[in-house]
Amino acid sequence: MGHEYNGLEVAVIGLAGRFPGAGTIAAYWENLKNGVHSIQTFSEAELIEAGVDPQAVKSAEYVKAKGYLESGSRFDARFFDYTPLEAELMDPQMKVFHECIWEALEDAGYAAQVEQKLIGLFAGASPNHMWEALTGLSGKSEAIGHWAATQLVDKDYLSLRIAHKLNLKGPALTIYTACSTSLVAVHMAAQSLLNGECDLALAGGVTVTLPGKSGYVYQEGMILSPDGKCKAFDANGQGIVGGDGAGVVVLKRLQDAIDDRDQIYAVIKGSAVNNDGMQKSGFTAPSTLGQAEVIRTALKVAEVAPESVAYIECHGTGTPLGDPIELEALELAYQPAQKHACALGSVKTNIGHLDSAAGIASFIKAVLAIQHRQLPPSLHFQSPNPHLDVIGKGFYINDKLTDWEKTRGPLRAGISAFGIGGTNAHVIIEEAPAAREASAGREWQLIVLSAKTEQALERYKQNVEEYWHAHPDARLEDVAYSLQVGRKPFAYRAIALCNRTLAQPLRFSDAVLAEEKPSVAFVFPDFAEQSWEEGELAEIAKLCREEPSVQQVMAQALRLLNAQTAEQAAVSIAEQLCQPKHGLALRFALYYAIANRFREWGVKPQSL
Repeated sequence: MGHEYNGLEVAVIGLAGRFPGAGTIAAYWENLKNGVHSIQTFSEAELIEAGVDPQAVKSAEYVKAKGYLESGSRFDARFFDYTPLEAELMDPQMKVFHECIWEALEDAGYAAQVEQKLIGLFAGASPNHMWEALTGLSGKSEAIGHWAATQLVDKDYLSLRIAHKLNLKGPALTIYTACSTSLVAVHMAAQSLLNGECDLALAGGVTVTLPGKSGYVYQEGMILSPDGKCKAFDANGQGIVGGDGAGVVVLKRLQDAIDDRDQIYAVIKGSAVNNDGMQKSGFTAPSTLGQAEVIRTALKVAEVAPESVAYIECHGTGTPLGDPIELEALELAYQPAQKHACALGSVKTNIGHLDSAAGIASFIKAVLAIQHRQLPPSLHFQSPNPHLDVIGKGFYINDKLTDWEKTRGPLRAGISAFGIGGTNAHVIIEEAPAAREASAGREWQLIVLSAKTEQALERYKQNVEEYWHAHPDARLEDVAYSLQVGRKPFAYRAIALCNRTLAQPLRFSDAVLAEEKPSVAFVFPDFAEQSWEEGELAEIAKLCREEPSVQQVMAQALRLLNAQTAEQAAVSIAEQLCQPKHGLALRFALYYAIANRFREWGVKPQSL
């Protein structure tokens, strides 16, 4: 069975993220597939230096572990045109999320087209009461006024502030549904696209808590783990460990993405959101019926059979109450049988529970698993929780890296996120359709880079060179196109002329500070020489093959000069150039054709 589409599919065309132990999406995947436990354990000295109460640190119940975000305190304020004081006051979550949004747009290839596209933003952050308290006590907010400071400190301005700074003109909604926030954001972004409210939609979430290096007090019977490990679905699972992180995805209607030849990581087939209401023991408790119903609805919207879903990225908190309820809900919704081998996993075993960013961390993991056709291991699983009697009856815990083999139909996965308070979300994704074969591009390509500062440009050069060496199979044409069209131009610029077939290293030019409105002149060479060198003819023939518009101009010139048909003129341009009859005119035609091609590329001359 192949792909079957109903017109309601949404493509995932861009990814960005910062997670414990991983500052990039590539690093995140490497950690996931290699089973890296990214929870960091701190010394007493580190915690006290970070501002944790020394008495709490020395307590026997204090667990010195957290999913630490290395880049959580850094921010390129100048890039986003914030003053140093504004950056100092801004919630760290907003800082991280600004950068993730920009990186996601660049990954999708649309950072240069925010003016032309209607882009929506759906995102949420975690409550950050300590930051609000610190900022309020600092007195620095008085320098810009309480109202202006509030807009930098309050997490509920997250989407609005970023939409303003990046000129995003689609819907901008800040969402909060506790642990399910960012997966709910994915659902709402997809709905906005399908409703025609935007051309592109950004969705995700962020959590950065203070102090960055910290732990927590373990209390028996509560949701926090006694040993700093989340052991989802294991008999020894006793809770979660907190963590910081951020993730963003760029979404687009599938047919639009196919038509525009966008990169497609995966396809959202369907999604659903609901709330438990009162059908549970208390406000913070999970509900089997609520979770089962949201999963059933997502499957119905996706129009896929439950048995076609081979992997489920679970909420997977590792709590004695949450795990049995989640597995019971999955059994009710998916009704697995022995013949339906559905793998289960939880990214919380790797990076901890990221609160508002938990759902997007799970979503990106599942997208990467489909893209790479591998199921990463869910960690710390030795024997199933005795209350999980569905394990072995159609479901199994994927505790080692496994190649994801296609059995029937496209690879499909489900992702769950359940929030305190009862807002549940489930999303069904599947592998991307096969990309159309690209035509051969030019042998030589121009790699163009730009940045706001010379230092940033040097870092950019290093990043591109590292990518170049790490991806020897990358199409040079695609790399050049993305850097030319998908990146916003800035003042400091550098170029490299590249030919992959010559296996040459990238050699970038020195940085040049571009003028705001550079003056361009087209200068034709001397036409005194009427004869053509053999090498020139070969290059002209090649140029006509690679640039149809150049060939069209030359063919038109030959028709005018020789009164030939279009077919006759186009067949042997190089051969006819050897004839001295119209040498000067044809030389002029050639350079006219080249100048015309530059105009098509947007180079407008002020003089000729």
